[in-house]
Amino acid sequence: MTVALMWEARALPGRGPDLLAWAQAQRLARPPLRRETLRAPQDRVLVITWWDAPYDADLPELPEPDAELVTRAVHRWRFESVAE
Repeated sequence: MTVALMWEARALPGRGPDLLAWAQAQRLARPPLRRETLRAPQDRVLVITWWDAPYDADLPELPEPDAELVTRAVHRWRFESVAE
């Protein structure tokens, strides 16, 4: 089964490039099948990692950034792939 972990944060005004650099610099305890980092308006950063694991597996995740980078706590979601 493939599980996708989504991590999304919103930077303080003007700190979007700093949050993006911070997220890209974070290393996980083990590498995922795939990792993609995206950005959006309002200084939002999204990181998606894909894993070959059961839905409830203990998987490494990105931590919370320092409070001086973000406007709120990180949002996290976990999804499993489904057959088409």
